[in-house]
Amino acid sequence: MKNILLLIFICLLSNKAISQNQIVGTWLSEDKEGITEIYEQDGKYFGKITWLKKPNDNNGIPFTDTENPDKLKRSNQLIGLLILTNFNYKDNEWKGGKIYDPQSGKTYTCTMWLTENNMLKVRGYWGLFYQTQTWTKAK
Repeated sequence: MKNILLLIFICLLSNKAISQNQIVGTWLSEDKEGITEIYEQDGKYFGKITWLKKPNDNNGIPFTDTENPDKLKRSNQLIGLLILTNFNYKDNEWKGGKIYDPQSGKTYTCTMWLTENNMLKVRGYWGLFYQTQTWTKAK
Protein backbone atom coordinates (compact mmCIF):
# COMPACT_ATOMS: atom_id res chain seq x y z
CA MET A 1 0.00 0.00 0.00
CA LYS A 2 2.86 2.38 0.85
CA ASN A 3 4.42 1.74 -2.55
CA ILE A 4 1.15 2.55 -4.33
CA LEU A 5 0.74 5.82 -2.42
CA LEU A 6 4.35 6.75 -3.12
CA LEU A 7 3.87 5.98 -6.82
CA ILE A 8 0.70 8.13 -6.95
CA PHE A 9 2.53 11.00 -5.21
CA ILE A 10 5.46 10.80 -7.64
CA CYS A 11 3.05 10.77 -10.62
CA LEU A 12 1.25 13.86 -9.31
CA LEU A 13 4.53 15.73 -8.86
CA SER A 14 5.80 14.77 -12.31
CA ASN A 15 2.48 15.82 -13.93
CA LYS A 16 2.80 19.25 -12.32
CA ALA A 17 6.40 19.58 -13.55
CA ILE A 18 5.35 18.57 -17.07
CA SER A 19 2.41 21.01 -17.03
CA GLN A 20 4.42 23.99 -15.93
CA ASN A 21 7.16 23.32 -18.48
CA GLN A 22 4.76 23.03 -21.43
CA ILE A 23 5.38 26.73 -22.03
CA VAL A 24 9.10 26.15 -22.59
CA GLY A 25 10.01 26.42 -26.26
CA THR A 26 9.62 28.81 -29.17
CA TRP A 27 6.38 30.70 -29.87
CA LEU A 28 5.31 32.58 -33.00
CA SER A 29 3.59 35.90 -32.26
CA GLU A 30 -0.01 36.49 -33.31
CA ASP A 31 1.06 38.80 -36.16
CA LYS A 32 3.66 36.20 -37.26
CA GLU A 33 6.36 38.88 -37.20
CA GLY A 34 8.51 37.35 -34.44
CA ILE A 35 9.42 34.29 -32.41
CA THR A 36 10.02 34.34 -28.67
CA GLU A 37 11.90 31.58 -26.90
CA ILE A 38 10.49 30.89 -23.44
CA TYR A 39 12.79 29.18 -20.96
CA GLU A 40 12.88 28.32 -17.27
CA GLN A 41 15.63 29.57 -14.97
CA ASP A 42 15.67 28.94 -11.22
CA GLY A 43 11.94 28.15 -11.16
CA LYS A 44 10.93 31.31 -13.06
CA TYR A 45 10.07 31.74 -16.71
CA PHE A 46 11.57 34.23 -19.15
CA GLY A 47 11.33 34.91 -22.88
CA LYS A 48 13.58 36.53 -25.45
CA ILE A 49 13.13 37.40 -29.11
CA THR A 50 14.99 34.87 -31.26
CA TRP A 51 13.65 35.60 -34.75
CA LEU A 52 12.08 38.54 -36.57
CA LYS A 53 10.48 38.45 -40.00
CA LYS A 54 12.29 41.73 -40.70
CA PRO A 55 15.38 41.90 -38.44
CA ASN A 56 17.20 44.64 -40.37
CA ASP A 57 16.43 48.03 -41.82
CA ASN A 58 16.77 48.79 -45.55
CA ASN A 59 20.54 49.29 -45.13
CA GLY A 60 20.97 45.84 -43.53
CA ILE A 61 21.48 47.26 -40.06
CA PRO A 62 19.79 45.23 -37.27
CA PHE A 63 16.85 46.93 -35.59
CA THR A 64 17.51 48.06 -32.03
CA ASP A 65 15.45 48.87 -28.95
CA THR A 66 15.08 52.55 -29.91
CA GLU A 67 12.01 53.19 -27.71
CA ASN A 68 13.58 51.92 -24.49
CA PRO A 69 13.15 54.50 -21.70
CA ASP A 70 16.73 53.73 -20.61
CA LYS A 71 18.81 55.58 -23.21
CA LEU A 72 21.78 53.27 -22.57
CA LYS A 73 19.72 50.28 -23.81
CA ARG A 74 18.54 51.84 -27.06
CA SER A 75 21.44 50.34 -29.00
CA ASN A 76 20.54 46.77 -27.92
CA GLN A 77 19.48 44.64 -30.87
CA LEU A 78 15.91 43.32 -30.89
CA ILE A 79 17.10 39.78 -31.61
CA GLY A 80 18.07 38.45 -28.20
CA LEU A 81 16.03 41.08 -26.34
CA LEU A 82 14.45 39.85 -23.10
CA ILE A 83 10.71 40.65 -23.27
CA LEU A 84 9.18 38.24 -20.70
CA THR A 85 10.51 38.29 -17.14
CA ASN A 86 9.93 36.61 -13.77
CA PHE A 87 6.85 34.47 -14.36
CA ASN A 88 5.75 31.90 -11.78
CA TYR A 89 3.59 28.89 -12.56
CA LYS A 90 0.43 28.65 -10.43
CA ASP A 91 -3.06 27.27 -11.07
CA ASN A 92 -2.32 26.42 -14.72
CA GLU A 93 -1.13 29.97 -15.49
CA TRP A 94 2.17 31.79 -15.60
CA LYS A 95 1.68 34.89 -13.45
CA GLY A 96 3.50 37.69 -11.68
CA GLY A 97 5.71 38.51 -14.62
CA LYS A 98 6.15 41.43 -16.96
CA ILE A 99 6.09 41.80 -20.72
CA TYR A 100 8.11 44.47 -22.50
CA ASP A 101 6.88 45.96 -25.77
CA PRO A 102 9.88 47.21 -27.77
CA GLN A 103 7.60 49.10 -30.19
CA SER A 104 6.41 51.42 -27.41
CA GLY A 105 9.20 51.01 -24.84
CA LYS A 106 6.57 50.16 -22.20
CA THR A 107 6.43 47.28 -19.74
CA TYR A 108 3.17 45.70 -18.63
CA THR A 109 2.02 43.20 -16.03
CA CYS A 110 1.30 39.94 -17.83
CA THR A 111 -0.39 36.56 -17.40
CA MET A 112 -0.04 33.61 -19.77
CA TRP A 113 -1.90 30.32 -20.12
CA LEU A 114 -2.23 27.44 -22.56
CA THR A 115 -5.49 26.70 -24.33
CA GLU A 116 -6.85 23.20 -24.91
CA ASN A 117 -5.42 23.22 -28.44
CA ASN A 118 -1.93 24.17 -27.16
CA MET A 119 -2.03 27.85 -28.10
CA LEU A 120 -0.43 30.32 -25.70
CA LYS A 121 -2.58 33.23 -24.54
CA VAL A 122 -0.47 36.24 -23.55
CA ARG A 123 -2.36 38.99 -21.75
CA GLY A 124 -0.77 42.33 -20.89
CA TYR A 125 -2.48 44.66 -18.41
CA TRP A 126 -2.39 48.42 -18.02
CA GLY A 127 -4.68 49.43 -15.19
CA LEU A 128 -8.18 48.03 -15.72
CA PHE A 129 -7.52 47.42 -19.42
CA TYR A 130 -5.81 44.52 -21.10
CA GLN A 131 -4.88 43.11 -24.47
CA THR A 132 -4.60 39.40 -25.23
CA GLN A 133 -2.60 37.82 -28.03
CA THR A 134 -2.58 34.21 -29.13
CA TRP A 135 0.85 32.74 -29.85
CA THR A 136 1.41 29.41 -31.60
CA LYS A 137 4.18 26.90 -31.09
CA ALA A 138 6.94 27.53 -33.63
CA LYS A 139 8.15 24.58 -35.66
